[in-house]
Amino acid sequence: MKQNLIFTNDVEGVLQRLIADGGHNMTVWVADVNTSRFVPNNAPVITLPNGDESKSLETVCRVWNEMERMGVTRHSLIINLGGGMVTDLGGFAAATFKRGVRFINVPTTLLGAVDAAVGGKTGFNYNGLKNEIGAFALASDVVISTRYFDTLPIEEMKSGFAEVIKHAMLSDHGEFLRLLNHNFNAPIVHDDLLERLRHSVQVKVDIVARDPNEQGERKALNLGHTVGHAFESLAMRRDTPVPHGYAVAWGLVTEAVLSHLLLKFPSEDVHSLGNFVRDNYRDFPFTCDDYDELLDLMRHDKKSRDGEITCTLLNTIGNYHVDQAITHGDMTAALDILRDHLGL
Repeated sequence: MKQNLIFTNDVEGVLQRLIADGGHNMTVWVADVNTSRFVPNNAPVITLPNGDESKSLETVCRVWNEMERMGVTRHSLIINLGGGMVTDLGGFAAATFKRGVRFINVPTTLLGAVDAAVGGKTGFNYNGLKNEIGAFALASDVVISTRYFDTLPIEEMKSGFAEVIKHAMLSDHGEFLRLLNHNFNAPIVHDDLLERLRHSVQVKVDIVARDPNEQGERKALNLGHTVGHAFESLAMRRDTPVPHGYAVAWGLVTEAVLSHLLLKFPSEDVHSLGNFVRDNYRDFPFTCDDYDELLDLMRHDKKSRDGEITCTLLNTIGNYHVDQAITHGDMTAALDILRDHLGL
């Protein structure tokens, strides 16, 4: 099934058309505590607690129970309105309930718009590991808008921006350098940002179209995530969760360092990226005493093979290589360099 991407700031009008054209017996919204205020009055809604800690089997079961209680069938429509937690978990619940209910994603965060809502990955965290349980299931439509971003905390915008940088690293050196000059304190120019989102999302869409089930090239989209997910999981274990995009930003720097060490990725690009992350993303307090746990988390990451740590690395911006095996020594060296660069 092809995923229909709609870039618009007339969200209500687009959704009314999609609902009317579908011939569904009912429409149910899935939102979190913050985004439920955007749900139309009197519409059936399943409201989830905020935060990535809610992305759990317990919450999935709650959504299934509510769908059952409301009378959702395979002829119903689910609209997931929220950030990545909502679209990931709501998409999984819809894809598995009665073997599949049509769902639409309406991301309300920058991170959700450029990453979680697009591409068909759904799931939830399990046993302290990010997105350990899930399924490939495409939303029939993704309605991408910037209208919700004005009220986002700057931390949320920075989190999503890390994924925008990742897409530029996979595709366009000029765009990569332009992004590193971004000023998070400047007002949002909605038309410009919507066009930038269109460019960024297209990078992901093109890769997913060539490899929808992540058998090869789609693993390029894991750039920064082998290390980033380890940071994220370690923070969860400490009960001090960090935003996904912050962990990805630290992961991008670490994997850029590995790219330089192993594939001669230009040092000037490593430094430009590292300086931007140092200046815009708060530190993650870790020491060499945490290395064994971090490497163990990387070995258990679903992207790794048979306990071997693998990453996506770059020769140059836009020239990526998936499934690159990383030794213990190379990873610890890269983590050392990251700590030095962040001043830890």
